[in-house]
Amino acid sequence: MADMADRSIQGGDGIRTCPFPVELSVGGVGMQVGPMGTGRTWHADAPLERVHRIDFHVVLLFGAGPVRHMVDFTEYEATAGDLLWIRPGQVHRFSRTSEYRGTVLTMQPGFLPRATVEATGLYRYDLPPHLRPDAAQLAGLRDSLGQLRREYEDTETLPLSLHTAVLRHSLTAFLLRLAHLAAGSAESVGQQADSTFTLFRDAVEKDFATNHSVSAYADALGYSRRTLVRAVRGATGDTPKAFIGKRVVLEAKRLLAHTDLPIGRIGAAVGFPDAANFSKFFHQHTDQTPAAFRAELR
Repeated sequence: MADMADRSIQGGDGIRTCPFPVELSVGGVGMQVGPMGTGRTWHADAPLERVHRIDFHVVLLFGAGPVRHMVDFTEYEATAGDLLWIRPGQVHRFSRTSEYRGTVLTMQPGFLPRATVEATGLYRYDLPPHLRPDAAQLAGLRDSLGQLRREYEDTETLPLSLHTAVLRHSLTAFLLRLAHLAAGSAESVGQQADSTFTLFRDAVEKDFATNHSVSAYADALGYSRRTLVRAVRGATGDTPKAFIGKRVVLEAKRLLAHTDLPIGRIGAAVGFPDAANFSKFFHQHTDQTPAAFRAELR
């Protein structure tokens, strides 16, 4: 992978998180783009084949395959022409056996202005990370990423301030193409349902650790429970209760995989003060006990 700093930070939840190394990017800008490779690591204590978390965006455009890659505990198989988009806070793991070939883009949160962040859906965690463009989409993405890489590597033509501005524009062009591909399946959802779901999704992301009540979310957002059910089902195929449950389970999995916190404390961190209730909830959603899930990853 592109060179990463040999350092990390410790998150408030105890998960070791690998930060974006601005000092290793060309010109110190908040992005990197270059060829994939072997023998790289984000951090000495977080080898690529172990589950780890990053605080920046990673986009992998594969030139060969198949490659098996885990993102938030789902295994994806990517082949030539596929992309993986891993967002800040997600946990992932590189395959021990797959050979990674293609181009990797990494980007620090905050490198792009807020309007661009919103237009490109940089934090649409509801969208799958694995993307399969058709031939025309792939050609556009490759051309756009190639142009971005040329601008990134050209540090002689422009002063740093203009170089950075051009990079932001080139990166935005690529991300708009990528976002269009990622959100393509959601275009058929009505605007009202989409707006309702977006507000619900953002509220769950903020409060899932303390609020598991569908009625409470509906009341806070000013919708009837029926409206919320219709919007969430239309956007995801799930009920609001199932959507909340999946988010809680995902966070529990992250903590089980990446910390040594006692299971009772992990339960409390995701809204279950009683360890037995947490274990029952986790088993209902995964068919595993928390202890068995943790042992499987160690």
